[in-house]
Amino acid sequence: MKKAVLTTAILTALVSGSSIAATVYDSEGTTLKVGGRAEARFNISNENESSTDSRFKDKSRARFNLVGKTALSDGLYGFGKYEAELNNSTSKGDGDGDNLTNRYFYAGMGTDIGEFSYGKQDSAQVQVTNFTDLMNTFDEEAADLISGNKDKRDNNFVYTGKFDALSVQANYVASDQKDSDSFGVSAVYGFNENLTLGLGYVGQDNGTNSEDQFNIGAQFKLDALTLGALYGTGTAVSGGKEVDADDYELGAKYKLGKTSLIAVYNYQEVDNSDTVDHLALEVEHKFNGHLRVYTGYKFEQLKNTDDQLQAGIRYDF
Repeated sequence: MKKAVLTTAILTALVSGSSIAATVYDSEGTTLKVGGRAEARFNISNENESSTDSRFKDKSRARFNLVGKTALSDGLYGFGKYEAELNNSTSKGDGDGDNLTNRYFYAGMGTDIGEFSYGKQDSAQVQVTNFTDLMNTFDEEAADLISGNKDKRDNNFVYTGKFDALSVQANYVASDQKDSDSFGVSAVYGFNENLTLGLGYVGQDNGTNSEDQFNIGAQFKLDALTLGALYGTGTAVSGGKEVDADDYELGAKYKLGKTSLIAVYNYQEVDNSDTVDHLALEVEHKFNGHLRVYTGYKFEQLKNTDDQLQAGIRYDF
């Protein structure tokens, strides 16, 4: 009977799309939430052009997620999350030709001292690199000097602990490939409602070489203004050898009612060569909690690269 009720609730939520992350089941300490988005967007740039392709490139996508939680006993609970993305492109660079991608897929248990989980989930560094995640279009393109710094890592063991204003995370990625495991730790502390600081470190094997990255980030909020800053430095492998690498991201967002003006600068250098260097501007308008439109423009500073225009309309359910 409970399975029938649960199935009916999920189907109702899917066809109605009436609320964001709707709770479709809540009984005897067990909850299930359903959410997602439909996002129609496009990009215009000479970067898209080839002998067969035009400057216009569709980048539309949709996401669907399930989040569940169940109480086991006092101070002990289980949880899980699944999120998939369907894109409208079969070309390289947009999921490598895969239309359906599993973005998140993990489960775990929560205790009085924190949560322990395993699956496809973010590295510990993401809570720091998110300080500059302000745009719908072109931000956060410089932060990852090494792969262990990224979000959505497979085979990922994660610990998350929250103690008042302090959030700590640790993760270990047990790679399917030999000599490519990674581990990381991070801490984020909110000094007050305005200022938050974060520190992180990640190290990983890369064959016979080793890579690492240190991150420091800050976010400041005051009324309608949000400022974010991120700096990363470490050792990456390029051309089969260990080299120095650095990055920084700066972002600002200002809300004018339902409209936001956003600016982000991304820079990355590997082995004394610029690999990312651009300024991006964006205008976003949120009609309500469900619907938004946006337009962003990227001013590329690297040689032999072209500027990009991207726009879209997004519905969250």
